[in-house]
Amino acid sequence: MDIFGKAAGQQEPSSKSIAKERLRLVLVHDRASISPQLLEDLKEDMLKVISSYMEIDENGTEVTLKSDDSSVALMASIPVIKINRI
Repeated sequence: MDIFGKAAGQQEPSSKSIAKERLRLVLVHDRASISPQLLEDLKEDMLKVISSYMEIDENGTEVTLKSDDSSVALMASIPVIKINRI
């Protein structure tokens, strides 16, 4: 956690919450019939295409699957550093 998070009173995630999130991701992958490797390959392909249009922070990128009872959504958080002007 960064200093701003500590100053704002945010706490580090507990191991319980981290384990719960990991289990949730495994279940979502299972329900969507997508292997973690396929999701990682998809993330790499997306970053390759997006990086041709803008400078991005690949280390800060998160790509996950979210699901509810009736649907699955691909969620991507990709920090943009600079947009390349053509």
